[in-house]
Amino acid sequence: MMFVDRAVVELTAGTGGSGAESFRRESGVPRGGPNGGDGGKGGDVVLVADPQLTTLLDVSYRRHYKAGRGQHGMGKNRTGRDGEELELKVPPGTVVRDLETGEVLGELLEAGDRMVAAKGGRGGRGNARFATSTHQAPRRWEPGEEGEERTVELELKLIADVGLVGEPNAGKSTFLSTVSRARPKVADYPFTTLTPNLGVVELSGFRSFVVADIPGIIEGAHEGKGLGHQFLRHVERTRTLALMVPVDAPEPQAEYARLRAELESYAPALAAKPHCLVLTKADLLGPDEEPPEVEAPEAWGRFLVSSVSRRGVAELMEGLWARAKDTRESEVESAEEPW
Repeated sequence: MMFVDRAVVELTAGTGGSGAESFRRESGVPRGGPNGGDGGKGGDVVLVADPQLTTLLDVSYRRHYKAGRGQHGMGKNRTGRDGEELELKVPPGTVVRDLETGEVLGELLEAGDRMVAAKGGRGGRGNARFATSTHQAPRRWEPGEEGEERTVELELKLIADVGLVGEPNAGKSTFLSTVSRARPKVADYPFTTLTPNLGVVELSGFRSFVVADIPGIIEGAHEGKGLGHQFLRHVERTRTLALMVPVDAPEPQAEYARLRAELESYAPALAAKPHCLVLTKADLLGPDEEPPEVEAPEAWGRFLVSSVSRRGVAELMEGLWARAKDTRESEVESAEEPW
């Protein structure tokens, strides 16, 4: 399935129904009063987070979405039916932004989250609403209000426990395919991963966490070079990062520093996320060869792994699980704290 993490759509809420102009016509009542009912409210366009979706592909097939209009009011004080609400399903982690102003309208983070992206117009009042003691036969009525029209940009930011960060060919895809059932494309050339891949890591004791293999980062990614923001936007929602540096890198220390600098340049909050250092491709080391020395004082852990021989993989998985578990618990405690 094609991964789509951005879509621009035009949303039009329903127009409210117009109020009615009507008068009672009954036997024995020669001059009945006004009985025109109100128009119905126009339908809203509502975005709903659906956990079954992992991409914005379905939404991107259409450009324009329109909710139903309200029914006009009727005689005998009958109110028109409200317009049908339009529900647009998006994956959890979707950010909604007004395309014209750039304003963030909202985020749908958890399954079942809802937000009204375009509000339906109010129904107009019928002439029965305008009757007074001095004006008992008004012919005045109101048209329904137009529904909101808005062009929005939908952007999906993956929600994962662990984000794998590294330059092209750092071994992220191979590692993900080793520790989970995900099957990302693996080849010996840069930018094999063009879209994020998610994998669920299952450990003993019914423990599991989600790992995201994110497109490779290069120097200048925060300026849009390489895969640029296509990579960086997905790192923002991960709970912890694993900065991956292959042992055969020409300058491992410089590569680690480059990764940190790109995260800092894009958003300081990214650089502040907890991270560990993972030296990959340990199978390339000789029997008596030591791994390169990389200073990472801010990392919460340092690991040496080989996806081929599985050396060090179990230790890394336990470390990532412990970190993800602690972060999840902290998020729950923060959400439960009173304002």
